[in-house]
Amino acid sequence: MNPLCTGFESPLGLSRRRFLNEFGMGLGGMALASLLDREAGAETGVLEKTHHVAKAKRVIYLFQSGGPSQMDLLDHRPLLNEKHGTELPAEVRMGQRLTAMSGNQASLPLAGSPFKFTKHGESGLSFSEILPHTASIADDICVVKSMHTPAINHGPGVTMLQTGSQFPGRPSMGAWLSFGLGTDNENLPSFVVMTTNGKGGQPLVSRLWGSGFLPSRLQGVRFRSGPDPVLYLSNPAGISKETRSRQLETLEKLHRLQLEKQSDAHLETRIAQYGLSARMQASIPEVADVASEPEHVFKSYGDDAKTPGTFAANCLLARRLAERGVRFIQLYHQGWDQHGGLPGGIRKQCQETDQASAALVKDLKERGLLEDTLVIWGGEFGRTNYCQGKLGANFGRDHHPRCFSLWMAGGGIKGGMSYGETDPYGYNIAENPVHVHDFHATIVHLLGIDHKRLTFKHQGRYFRLTDVHGDVVRDVLA
Repeated sequence: MNPLCTGFESPLGLSRRRFLNEFGMGLGGMALASLLDREAGAETGVLEKTHHVAKAKRVIYLFQSGGPSQMDLLDHRPLLNEKHGTELPAEVRMGQRLTAMSGNQASLPLAGSPFKFTKHGESGLSFSEILPHTASIADDICVVKSMHTPAINHGPGVTMLQTGSQFPGRPSMGAWLSFGLGTDNENLPSFVVMTTNGKGGQPLVSRLWGSGFLPSRLQGVRFRSGPDPVLYLSNPAGISKETRSRQLETLEKLHRLQLEKQSDAHLETRIAQYGLSARMQASIPEVADVASEPEHVFKSYGDDAKTPGTFAANCLLARRLAERGVRFIQLYHQGWDQHGGLPGGIRKQCQETDQASAALVKDLKERGLLEDTLVIWGGEFGRTNYCQGKLGANFGRDHHPRCFSLWMAGGGIKGGMSYGETDPYGYNIAENPVHVHDFHATIVHLLGIDHKRLTFKHQGRYFRLTDVHGDVVRDVLA
């Protein structure tokens, strides 16, 4: 069993490094040094091989922060239009909790979607009129309409989707996958994060892509728009590459001298990070320079694909990172929290994201990458079928964790299908519920991992991404 996973402690109270160096004629130390060298290059994870044959090699997660309204995008509920303005039936609500923002309303009037839905593709999946580009990839995606989460507010909700827990401190999904599988490119991070510039809404904090109690080298590396995509990666003014290289070589020698005396996980991580940052100085400018992309590619992603920091530009960069072996690529797009002004607000959100999301799937497919790249689109929860506040033309919807929709494509997912069903009111799940832990179990299964077996011992307990339950949703697997 891998000592890095099990919290290995040697006999006689010696550190692992000293034990391996001082016993067995030092051969154990040589083996450990080889292991650490591989780790420093971020080439392999702790799993010597996957638990089963993987369908996907990488994940691109297009996270729509704020909670997109499922009944206005992906889950057509015509009954809401028929009963528009009438009261939410008590037998439908069943006394379930509401947020403080609408829980004290004297009335909960049902609100039908102002957008038309039509069927698309050979599969006949229904999409809102404000998702015309997503509708064009209907036969490539699986729409899951029966997601549910225990979280009713944004902070716990986003944290739950990203880490498997509502409480801060757990490793993010990207960190778990990097821990288990490593990366296919030692010159790039295994986990990259991008956010859309200039978007308001619920704040995004770095712990969402953090490593929690896993080694800190596994946390997501945030890419930004501008001349320096990664902060502090460029050499300071007046420092040449040669000078910086000599500095790092000397620093590594000093660190390794210290490690020979006493094992230090933080120091080992620091060595790995310095090494990666040196290699990234050459690799990051190349991957971030999209000028070499042909004009037709920019047009496919949208008019703002040439503007750094837009969702479209980030989607294009995500494809370039996927081509180069980055394991987990996380995009965040804020602005979906429409408590009011939903018709205009959600239309604008779709104008910013719809074309690029579909273009990414098409681009990956054309390049032969979609079959082993899992693309995910969705937020932290859904929206209520009733209006928050007064019902009018500019109405809004409150948070709704009981059911929400997302879609997945590629990486071993069946295309052209809908999974799960909500009741006619779109308030409760009628069949095939999918908990967040089931969702996570399915993702890691597609990458060849048994979610119950990728664990890390912390404070006397073995933790995993799916906490203490979760089942693979096998019906959505190709």
